[in-house]
Amino acid sequence: MYGLELLPLVSKQSKFRITAGRANGHPACIIGGKNQYLSEPDELTTLKGAKDMKILSYNPGHDGAIAFLQDSRLIFSVESEKDSNYRCSGVSVTDVLDAVSLLGDTPDVICMSGWWPLHHHEYLYGSHRNSGYRGLSCANSIVDKGRLLRGKADFFSSSHERSHILCAFGMSALPMGTPCYALVWEGEMGTFYEIDPEMNITLIADVLKQPGNRYSLLYGLADPTFPKDGPYPRNSDAGKLMALASFSKRSTPSAAEKELLSFLLDGAYQKLSDYHALKQAPHLDVGLDDPEFRNFAGIYSDAMFDIFHQFAKANLKKGQPLVIAGGCGLNCDWNTKWKETGLFSEVFVPPCANDSGAAIGTAIDAQFHYTANPKIDWSVYSGLDFRANSALKKGDYDIYQKDNARVADMLAHGLILGWVNGKYEIGPRALGNRSILAAPFRDETRVRLNEIKQREQFRPIAPVCLRDDASKWFGCDCESQYMLYTYRSTTRTLAAVTHVNGTARLQTVTPTTNKNLFDLLVAFKARTGYGVLCNTSLNFKGKGFINNMTDLDVYAVDHGLDGFAVDGRAYLLKSSQQYQTYLKGAER
Repeated sequence: MYGLELLPLVSKQSKFRITAGRANGHPACIIGGKNQYLSEPDELTTLKGAKDMKILSYNPGHDGAIAFLQDSRLIFSVESEKDSNYRCSGVSVTDVLDAVSLLGDTPDVICMSGWWPLHHHEYLYGSHRNSGYRGLSCANSIVDKGRLLRGKADFFSSSHERSHILCAFGMSALPMGTPCYALVWEGEMGTFYEIDPEMNITLIADVLKQPGNRYSLLYGLADPTFPKDGPYPRNSDAGKLMALASFSKRSTPSAAEKELLSFLLDGAYQKLSDYHALKQAPHLDVGLDDPEFRNFAGIYSDAMFDIFHQFAKANLKKGQPLVIAGGCGLNCDWNTKWKETGLFSEVFVPPCANDSGAAIGTAIDAQFHYTANPKIDWSVYSGLDFRANSALKKGDYDIYQKDNARVADMLAHGLILGWVNGKYEIGPRALGNRSILAAPFRDETRVRLNEIKQREQFRPIAPVCLRDDASKWFGCDCESQYMLYTYRSTTRTLAAVTHVNGTARLQTVTPTTNKNLFDLLVAFKARTGYGVLCNTSLNFKGKGFINNMTDLDVYAVDHGLDGFAVDGRAYLLKSSQQYQTYLKGAER
């Protein structure tokens, strides 16, 4: 859509670069930093086009990741928490080595996604590498010349705020030049933006600051183990509160709850100990099983969404698309509500809406800077390959070659299996490449799955379903590839994947989106009549997906899986009572 010629102006007097250009007759972004000087004409170098352009980008902070684009396509995203590292980890040397080992050549550009000041000096004086957390103007981005090993590579950094917006727009199906709205809601920002056809981004309003932190904080109120003077909630609390909110059976707050709502949602974010009536606060330290706290969790969740909904109704033009980014974009209930408002022609949320997508977003921003193209091709299965080269202990497993009918029969008989294929998923949701699968019919299966995962029993288990069966079982008439929306179950038969309020966080599958999982679902449907399975992430508690055979073996033995399949080859634990019962039944 945009014809572009960029002319980087490189100055001897400054380590920053100013880039001038025109796109369809309009001035392109001017990028630079402090002490900028225009160069003499004989100092100019020229960069034209983006054919086979290679961009390596990293997010150094929370949910660290290293992403690589080539010719406007996502080649890989190495996420720091994956391979059994702690959730929300920052980038490590191991991640860097993994990423560099996948490069065939020196990147044209190396990017750093902007973040909070990394130390006090940077806070006082700024940085020539870190573009910072907030900022929308292209002029605030940093562009510099650099080297990687023996090759030349430009350096680029833009704000964390832009990384979210560019990630959501660049990964959406919206054609380049489509005007739309963006919502970034996460730990710090709760902001609406307008994006015009030339990708100018205008901040409409900071609707509510720190929505992610505010949301999670309520969980800490009821949890006796959470210190009430702690400045911020724990990373895992938001997902748990989302599960608890579904238990709510009451929509009207009491007088005391109204006062608590005002403290939590009005004015600046505050820690719980700042509440003047904390000792008399409803739900203080009552525990997570308390039914009245669960009622209030739903009320609180609805109240926070309503703040944004009412703003959108009053200030946004109806009928334009909405793209959503930030950790709150993983709240399936809120995503579903946005679709149901009728305000937007369509709603898109990337599977890496949290900070795991920041490296991708900054790479897209760099691509936009150099080529005026903010769009990429991508697959959710763009992580690292599974490392299956470690040997299992001889004699611990019965091993079967690929046979989906056999695996489907095992699942139908109640076995619970790890399921590994190809590269791991980007973002936090397991979508059939690093999953635990089980039959969806009995609530006892949900209980056992939560025991295997060593987590609270109020946590729901999601269904994965053949796309063609989604309408019949969940009233879903569209693709739901990334487990980001809820749908209402139409049958009581699927007890293990139907949450207490009758909804399910659905993933749909076709031969195009995940062929291996699709084939297994077809086999399971032939065996049971239902193309539906339980699908939950394959990971140790508090860590990212398992990505090597050693960890998978340990997990299966210590956590109580009956076995696992890696690229179709099934390994069944001889010590599993469920497996032995299955074998005895097969002999009859």
